[in-house]
Amino acid sequence: MSTKLPQDTNDQEIDIFQLSRSIGSFFDRVNTSIFRSIQFFVRNWIIVLTLVVIGFGLGWYLDSSKKTFQNQVIVTPNFESVDYLYAKIDLIQAKILSGDTIFLKNVVGILHPQTIKKIEIKPVADVYKFIADKEQNFELIKLMAEVGEVKKVLEDNITSKNYTFHTISFVSNKTIDEKEVVEPLLKFLNNSAYFNAIQKIGFKNMEREIAQNDTIIAQIDRVLSGFTNSVNNVAKNDKLVYYNENLQLNDILKTKQKLVTDQGKNRLKLVNLDKTIKEINATLNINDHKIVSGNFKLLFPLFFIFIFVLVSLFSKFYRKQLALSTKN
Repeated sequence: MSTKLPQDTNDQEIDIFQLSRSIGSFFDRVNTSIFRSIQFFVRNWIIVLTLVVIGFGLGWYLDSSKKTFQNQVIVTPNFESVDYLYAKIDLIQAKILSGDTIFLKNVVGILHPQTIKKIEIKPVADVYKFIADKEQNFELIKLMAEVGEVKKVLEDNITSKNYTFHTISFVSNKTIDEKEVVEPLLKFLNNSAYFNAIQKIGFKNMEREIAQNDTIIAQIDRVLSGFTNSVNNVAKNDKLVYYNENLQLNDILKTKQKLVTDQGKNRLKLVNLDKTIKEINATLNINDHKIVSGNFKLLFPLFFIFIFVLVSLFSKFYRKQLALSTKN
């Protein structure tokens, strides 16, 4: 055993020596590569500088001219006009894709249709309001959730169209004015003979319902006032009080409470019923910040230099291989 130990020690010393030489040669190659790279850029500094100037100029132009802006208009469709609204937005999107600026300008009324690049509509998912508005909606969701995931049910096209609010989103390449785009768009969406007639009738019906409920509430107040006066008179005369159980005083109070609640909701609804497609809010000219947005003046010089280096390496490789093939 003792005779093998010196040999093992020598082998380890050789391995360490070879490893140190390998590491040293690796750093030498790295230093050589760095020097050659610096030498390459120094030798071709005029071309590199030209590419940087051209790339910066082109990138600056694209950064200043190719901006995009996000615009959103939240609306509520009344009188069961959801499908009508979605069909109208799909029609406008089809005209944008086909480049039909005449339709967009003359029919829709957008003064500068070429600035609009895309338009779409999506529901504002508010399941709580969807359930609160109609009690049967909760049972509907429960029933549909039994055969699928709740999230898919809530995002389903049929379910989502029954939400109260919907967002019309469109992309423009310039800042827009509300009077030039949003107002003509809403006017176009509300331009329907059928829904205009429905809107007038629905608005009058709501006004009539509010007036009728006010009359009923006043009548209930008179009944309650008469009952209160009778009780007070009897109390003053110190006589036993009798009243007819058919009066159903508790039901009258519940009826009044329900009517007062309905009146509050009806007056809020009346605010939205003056139009078929009612605008709630508009948020315009949101600068669309993308990864490359505003960075073209930096990316293009780097890209041009990368292509130049790639072409130079390929040219050098080709000449080397051509020389080898000539010798053979």
